[in-house]
Amino acid sequence: MDIALYYREKGDKEPFILLHGNGQDGSYFKHQIDYFSNRYRVIAFDTRGHGRSARGTKPFTIEQFSRDLYDSMEELEISRAVILGFSDGANIAMKFAMKYPNRVKALILNGGNLNPGGVKITTQLPIEIGYKITGWFASRSPKAKKAAEMLGLMVNDPNIEPKELSKITAPTLVICGGNDMIRESHTKEIAENIPDARLSVIKGDHFIADKRYRIFNKEIEGFLQAIR
Repeated sequence: MDIALYYREKGDKEPFILLHGNGQDGSYFKHQIDYFSNRYRVIAFDTRGHGRSARGTKPFTIEQFSRDLYDSMEELEISRAVILGFSDGANIAMKFAMKYPNRVKALILNGGNLNPGGVKITTQLPIEIGYKITGWFASRSPKAKKAAEMLGLMVNDPNIEPKELSKITAPTLVICGGNDMIRESHTKEIAENIPDARLSVIKGDHFIADKRYRIFNKEIEGFLQAIR
């Protein structure tokens, strides 16, 4: 482990890990950290190269981020946790749950995708154009290099085959907004390929954990109570 991930923590009960999306940090989950802290030990990590976590020298990939999560859980002596991932955080959570199924008590996937084709073209096309442009200037500008790395996560990752999702053994909730930037058919494909996963589509866009947090939190709370 070449870096230590920064994290926000509140509560002292069962571990509940939160994984944010591309270009964000753990503060995205402000409405979840407070809400769940009386029943869980809520830990919101900043992913490698995001927020207050250092970039380090290892690859800037979803696969590496899942290894960082494993290392961080080891460091914090967390053997098993509920994991909520949003967007790229959901992709990290899927990779982690497939590789380390015994470390996941329950899985909540919000706005994740198996590959770049799962993103609506109106969102994905500007990302791909931005990636090419920042890539041209990456060798001359540290700012452009960082932007290219961030955008590269959405152009080159996560590359998960639907059949791989059968490796996930934890109870799973797949949740998205009805107007999400991820194709609804793609979200349904994720839910259909995870054994016994539950699908919830609520009113809103990609950022329902922030903009529609009351109903979002209630959906998660109901799911977690049902699997106890």
